[in-house]
Amino acid sequence: MVHFVGAGSGAADLITVRGKGLLEEADVVIYAGSLVNPRLLDYVKPGCSIYNSAKMTLEEVLQVMEDAEGEGKTTVRLHTGDPCIYGAIREQMDVLDQKGIAYDYCPGVSAFCGAASALNLEYTLPEVSQSVIITRMEGRTPVPSRESIQAFAAHHATMVVFLSTGMLKELSRRLMEGGYEADTPAAIVYKATWPEEKSFICTVGTLAQTAEENQITKTALMIIGDVVKAARYDRSKLYDPAFTTEFREASAEETGRKES
Repeated sequence: MVHFVGAGSGAADLITVRGKGLLEEADVVIYAGSLVNPRLLDYVKPGCSIYNSAKMTLEEVLQVMEDAEGEGKTTVRLHTGDPCIYGAIREQMDVLDQKGIAYDYCPGVSAFCGAASALNLEYTLPEVSQSVIITRMEGRTPVPSRESIQAFAAHHATMVVFLSTGMLKELSRRLMEGGYEADTPAAIVYKATWPEEKSFICTVGTLAQTAEENQITKTALMIIGDVVKAARYDRSKLYDPAFTTEFREASAEETGRKES
């Protein structure tokens, strides 16, 4: 059996209870060494074989899985954050399907959640933004043309940009070309939830300057949108005393007050 496990956004104690249990039971662990906190390896049992996939090709990773399966061993493939976001898990699962090797997937805390926690930020403030766009700049690997930064920027929704720290001048240019003003609030969060975590509030126009001044060159997320510094927003209807839900009747007094 192969278990794809989300390691969480950085802090070793942000792995899920299920994920920690799978790590403790594993005979083989293949972890994304360039991104996963190595303290997570403290959870593995003595004798567990550990492989750093940062130094491996897809074929080498799959060979380790196949060899372990042939020996009746349990493998954990430990990915950063939640593997469903930029985790390259589908290409592994497709080959395991072809080989008849069973697998499952344990979700984790994504870095975009960790970045919000670093800023005590809510991505979906009523009447400010109710949508979150997760994307990245194209670099050595392409992005579909219909998913350009400019096209997404036109929506003025909250944007979280992965894997783009080295391209911030171009990111700013494309955001403004798409419709954001230069003074639109933005943030850079470096190594969210790690001990080295740093966060900086800036604007769309000062993303590159902020990163340069603070020597941030990689392992950061950019958050774009008014939620970063929203001074005003509407209260949630769910907890409004004048709002009826499945579990609570609206207060007649509060309803009358709002209607008057």
